[in-house]
Amino acid sequence: MVRTKKQDPKESKASRNKKSKKDHLQNIISLRISDKQKLMLEKLSKATSKSISDIMREAVNIWSTKRRNLCLD
Repeated sequence: MVRTKKQDPKESKASRNKKSKKDHLQNIISLRISDKQKLMLEKLSKATSKSISDIMREAVNIWSTKRRNLCLD
């Protein structure tokens, strides 16, 4: 018999997915940025309804994909 964790009926599927995503994101990186860069990130965050952390993760993924492609050429 397989046991599964009972879901809270009050908890939506979206919030369960968000929790599982947050559970595995345990590493913290701190960096210094200029006032101009901070303002730009805040504007992007507001315009896209994404957190600054999500924007930074996306930027790292785009940058690493681009670098990987350059290294393979």
